Amino acid sequence: MEIAVPTELSSGAISSILEAVPGIAHVLRSPVADAMVNLSRAAAGLAPFRPDDALELIRYAVRRGLIGSDEGDRVTAEISGAAQAKAAKAATRKAARDERKRVADRTKKAHAHGSHHAATKRHAPVRRAAKHASSRPKHAAKHGKAAGKSKRRR
Repeated sequence: MEIAVPTELSSGAISSILEAVPGIAHVLRSPVADAMVNLSRAAAGLAPFRPDDALELIRYAVRRGLIGSDEGDRVTAEISGAAQAKAAKAATRKAARDERKRVADRTKKAHAHGSHHAATKRHAPVRRAAKHASSRPKHAAKHGKAAGKSKRRR
């Protein structure tokens, strides 16, 4: 007895399968559909950009004849180059951040041990003249008045 297996499923048959088995839609979902969703989220700023998703869409477009293979290769090279440059820039930023943190930790430890006192001098605070009349004897003598007495009306 031979069982006939259809080589292609009609859209009605696919809909029936998807309704009959819960969760199968996620399993049967196309990698191209996943790439579209992921790139849409990345474009909206909701998720990070993943070059693999863009490459999947480019391969799909080449397979379907939507773009030529030379254009697909060129765009793939651009995406790969940009992803490598972005990764290198992120690594440089991380190294600089780690170095700043290391220097800050070392400085913090030096201050905690008191070694900074030998390297820096503390200056005495500048004293400002008081605003009391008694502290201005030259002013009072200049006008012929005793120091500490102010002009009052009664």
